[in-house]
Amino acid sequence: PGFTFEAMGCHVAHLAVKPGVKPIQQAGFCGTQIHVGHTNLGKSKQTRLCAQGVQQPCFVDHPRLIHLSILETRQIAWLDEHDTAKSAQHLAGCVALKNSTIALFGDLGAGKTTFVRHLLRALGVAGTIKSPSYSVMEVYELPAMRASHFDFYRFNDPQEWEDAGFRDVFADPGLKLVEWPDKAMGLMPQPDLRITIKATESGNNSEARQVVFEAFSLVGQSLLP
Repeated sequence: PGFTFEAMGCHVAHLAVKPGVKPIQQAGFCGTQIHVGHTNLGKSKQTRLCAQGVQQPCFVDHPRLIHLSILETRQIAWLDEHDTAKSAQHLAGCVALKNSTIALFGDLGAGKTTFVRHLLRALGVAGTIKSPSYSVMEVYELPAMRASHFDFYRFNDPQEWEDAGFRDVFADPGLKLVEWPDKAMGLMPQPDLRITIKATESGNNSEARQVVFEAFSLVGQSLLP
């Protein structure tokens, strides 16, 4: 048994948590269980192999989201933008990508849009790839699929979800790439894959990133690096 959040009229329900306590890392849009057996709502920890094969703790915080059941998690390191492009090229080669929803998390400047641009380039987009910061959605018609890139950073009106036709976009076949999906909590469906990008600046390298991939479906598992 689990629970989901749904918009009612122009109001969105939010999960209440203890003051001063962060939700655990396994969070999402419709819930079933808390992962790895943690009984409190503090920061949950996993140990994963990084790109160099060294075990290290992996912390991922997603405030204001409810819990999803994660099928599989992988963590890699991007040392520079070349590594970002390589990850995007690998993802572009996955057959299941053409009908999937990918949620991207990370602070401002973490590299979410950069990753999406590399992915769209790898899929064959030749023209300008604009950030949908103000338009909310940019659509790309590709030979093998339709790709929709969302940025919900400024999204705050559940009625816009219906008026703009976002419900239909997510219901139709195609690739959906979603930045700031927590802003549309309770409206967008469960993602197949969640990608969390965190800056890990070391020395003079400002491009280093820790990246966590979490699959919530069989499709998501097939997209893991």
